[in-house]
Amino acid sequence: MRRIISITVLGIIAVGFILTFSQIPFGKDKIDVANYYIKKGIEETGAVNIVTSVVLNYRGFDTLGEVTVLFIAAVGLGVVLFVEKKVQKNVSNDKDKSKRASLILRTGSHLLFPLILLFGAYVFVHGHLTPGGGFQGGAVIASGFLLMYLAFPRQSIDKKSFSVVESLGGLIFVGIGLLGLVFSGYFLTNFLPKGIPNTVFSAGIIPIIYIAVGLKIGFELTAIIDDLLGRSR
Repeated sequence: MRRIISITVLGIIAVGFILTFSQIPFGKDKIDVANYYIKKGIEETGAVNIVTSVVLNYRGFDTLGEVTVLFIAAVGLGVVLFVEKKVQKNVSNDKDKSKRASLILRTGSHLLFPLILLFGAYVFVHGHLTPGGGFQGGAVIASGFLLMYLAFPRQSIDKKSFSVVESLGGLIFVGIGLLGLVFSGYFLTNFLPKGIPNTVFSAGIIPIIYIAVGLKIGFELTAIIDDLLGRSR
């Protein structure tokens, strides 16, 4: 029975590959893709950042694959670094003091942390207008949590809450893609009004996807940092 199921699944995958590659015009007249993106990008997507229009619209499925790869890497790291929690013993005050960061770092982290989060949010919210986007903004957010870890090395995140936000970001990405499939017949098709270029409320689904990606990347990278630091402890 397992062999029959395996052969059936492989057959379906093979047919999918054959149908996909049969539609690609290999060896035929070349299309100037770059110039097409430059000339038609703003008109078709509403994003003045052409890189954004390519990453989240023309090649949005590739971006979904990149997010999936990062998720698999985070899961793999969690499995490799998994150790049973040991009961923490009472630690002397001298040992606690030796692990505390300097007063300057602790004070500065309180001031900088909200600003870093705000800047990271700005980067991915305005990804369709300026250089940046979900991956960059998420990395900035993760750097803010890294600063807090340096200032307070014995602290840890609430992994359940982070997991919920991370999963929600991925679900929003996939959900918007499926809505595009329902409304327009193509995955990640822009089904919302494009708005006026150079304004925040423009580019249709792209800002929403960037917000979802930014939150997912930021919280996922922070979870990876927490796993690494937890192992060192």
